[in-house]
Amino acid sequence: MTDDARLTTEGSCQIESWTRQYANRQEQWALPACNPTGNFEITLGGGRFVDDHQSRSTDQVLQLKTLFKPLTTNGWGWGLAMGHVRHPSEVPDPDNLGSHYAYLPFSASMQDDRLVLHLNLGWSRDKARRRDQTTWGAGMEYWASERWMFIAETVGDDRQKPFVQAGVRFSIVPGLLQIDATVGAQPGQVMPGRWHSFGLRYTPDTLF
Repeated sequence: MTDDARLTTEGSCQIESWTRQYANRQEQWALPACNPTGNFEITLGGGRFVDDHQSRSTDQVLQLKTLFKPLTTNGWGWGLAMGHVRHPSEVPDPDNLGSHYAYLPFSASMQDDRLVLHLNLGWSRDKARRRDQTTWGAGMEYWASERWMFIAETVGDDRQKPFVQAGVRFSIVPGLLQIDATVGAQPGQVMPGRWHSFGLRYTPDTLF
């Protein structure tokens, strides 16, 4: 959930997808992204949600991202991302308006890229409720070996308690195909929203 100061390889596309399981809800997400020019990434995807009552909903995401300083080995980088999330439904509802958002991703590389830290600071606007909120995220990636990575993060906003999650990522084909598994929760709540997730990342060097 915490973004990094990196882009999809120029002239290529990637896809990040995952499924997340709560006690009474399941989510499936797919977020393809392409970088046609070198410093301009476009993401267009979405998610689908089903709960125990078999009610269904979807989200649609459009995001644009650029870097002001690319992340370098043992250096740092930062950029800007902005987007819109829609909540389409067959039934007219104020939530169908969705929300706008923007954030600054910052990343710092250490130990020759073995450890990378990420920070996000942003804003979102709920169009239906005409409500603004400040958003933030902090995460880390640590390569334990050539194929195994440990990941952890915490994210939140100024209106609720933060969320935390941690897990591992395994490179089936280094630099091309990865899978990951995480567990997460929202600590401090009367009934914490715990979840587990499984993801797939496909990141080819060139597509066009």
